[in-house]
Parts: sequence; C-alpha cells; structure tokens
Amino acid sequence: MPLHIIRQDITTVNVDAIVNTTNERMVGYSGIDRLVHQKAGPGLDAACRELAPLELGFAKITPGFSLPCKYIIHTSGPVWKGGGYGERAVLRSCYLESLGLAKAQGCETVAFPLISSGYYGYPKDQVLRQAVAAISEYLKYEELTVFLCVFDPASYEFSRSLYADISRFINASSLPLPQMARPQMARRPLIPRKEKAAPCEAIPEAMPCTMPCPGPAGSLSDFLETMDAGFAETLFALIDAKGMTDVECYKRANVDKKTFSKIKCKPDYRPSKPTAVAFCIALRLNLEETQQLLRTVGMTLSRSNKFDLIIEYFIAKGIYDIYEINQALFEFDQVLLGC
Repeated sequence: MPLHIIRQDITTVNVDAIVNTTNERMVGYSGIDRLVHQKAGPGLDAACRELAPLELGFAKITPGFSLPCKYIIHTSGPVWKGGGYGERAVLRSCYLESLGLAKAQGCETVAFPLISSGYYGYPKDQVLRQAVAAISEYLKYEELTVFLCVFDPASYEFSRSLYADISRFINASSLPLPQMARPQMARRPLIPRKEKAAPCEAIPEAMPCTMPCPGPAGSLSDFLETMDAGFAETLFALIDAKGMTDVECYKRANVDKKTFSKIKCKPDYRPSKPTAVAFCIALRLNLEETQQLLRTVGMTLSRSNKFDLIIEYFIAKGIYDIYEINQALFEFDQVLLGC
C-alpha cells in the first residue's frame, strides 16, 4: 500500500530513504537524530557539517552510510510553542519537502518518524493526524510507498473518545450467545458385557424417491453460465457507476498502481481481504454493498472478528476516510487496509 503505519525502529527499515528529524545545526542532538548519527557512522557527521545550517521546515539529503537505506533526508521540525507560531505549517512543510526531495532523487520507498513528537513537544493528540494528512495529500498526485514509523507508542495519542466508542461497539457485538437447553434424551439400556447383542435386523432396500428433486437444468456448462460476475468485473462496474476514475479509486483505497494493474489485467485476480475492503471504503459502499463485493471472492464481514467489526463500525457511521480507519486498525493491532 502507498502508506503503511508500522511499529519499527526507523534505522532498521529497508527503504530507499529514511527521514531524520534534526535541528538547524544538524548535529545529532537527541532522540532519533542521535540514533541515526550513531548507526550511520562518522561519515554522516562530516556530511552534515558541510550542509548545515538547515532552515526550519526544509530538507537536505546525504548518503545512508552504514544504514540499510541509500539516503538520509534531514528535516528541521518545529518546536511547539502553543500553536500560534506557525508550527502546523512548518510541520506540514517538513513532510512535503522531504517527500519531494525523495521523489527527485528517484526513491520509490521512504520512511518517516513522527516529526517533532518527542523532545520538541508537538501535542501527541495531533502529531499522527498531521503526519497522515500531509503524506496522504502528497500521495494523491505521486506514486510513492511511504512508511510512518511509530517506534514508541507513547509518542502519539489516538483519539481516546473514538477508541472508547469503537471498544464499546466491539464489546456489544461480541456478547456470548445464550446457552440453549439441551433436549432430554432417553437413555439407551446398557447391554451387559457377558450378553451378546441381538443380531441386527436386515435393513430393507431403500425405496426409490418419488418426490421431485430441484436442481440445475441442462449441462454443467449451461449451469456455469449462470455464475455471478467476479471481483474485477464487479469492481470496475462500481467505479463507473460512482463516476470515479481508476486513479482516483486506487488512491482512495490506499492501493498501489501495480496491484491495481494486476486486477485490471487478470479478470480472475483474487485480492486479499484488506485490499478488497479497501476498495469498498474507496467506493463508499454501504454494508450490504460491501458484503456483495466481498462475496465475489468468497469473503464476508463477520461479527466474530475484530477487524471486521471495526470496518462495520466506520461504514455504519458513514466514515470513509481510509487513513482514519487505518489509524484505528493500527491502534487495535489489526492489519491495515490497502496493499
């Protein structure tokens, strides 16, 4: 998928470029910056000295040195001063400038930390939302795979009210079924061990069935002609019905261009459930329509599955922002939508 949210140390992610949040002097001052400098080696220190200073909200690039990435993109994030000093605009600029630099360098994959979420004090209830908003805005127009690394869960704070509301919905939908009373069965008399059971009576031959048995008429080939449309055919019919372009649809679904091309070129393509559901969200299908599309690949939303219940919650609420849904899935340790 174009945007992944992962729990991983950014210095270990195997991508073309990682983004390092630093200060204007680029000296490896604390947190992620210090870790990046330690793992990259002394060559990075020398390269940063040549590039400094780094203006607030801008980005510069160096080789990856001893890190598994080809490049390190350095950006200077805002210090939180209450929100009245342009912090939001600077933070957005950090993401967009870094993405543009990665694209210009020919990168196909890039990993970000949550910029300014630690030492610089950007409010935890805003930082993940601002990062996702900036990255998703860029991905509307560019093809790039982005990883957002949340190494420390304490560095962001998911909406507590939304978390509680989803939890209530899951709990209410997962109540145990009432125990049904077992019918009283007559006990069969036990046969004493020393006695032999009476020989079984001969079973009479089965009588031929005289009742009409409904079934498919004609040959197997004729019956197969009645088969419903598959996933790909149904998907593209829905895209046309919604007045969407293909690009608009797969970007809203957080699905990469290669996967969408496979679906388009292979009528029998079978997507994973997160991919199939992602298209349901992109097309803003209601619950019944979602179930119909999922049935084309033998899937369904079940009330015994937490992932399915979270999807049902958002569809029932009429919320079709795939990034908001993925943040909720991430918080509940579920697989994210897209591919």
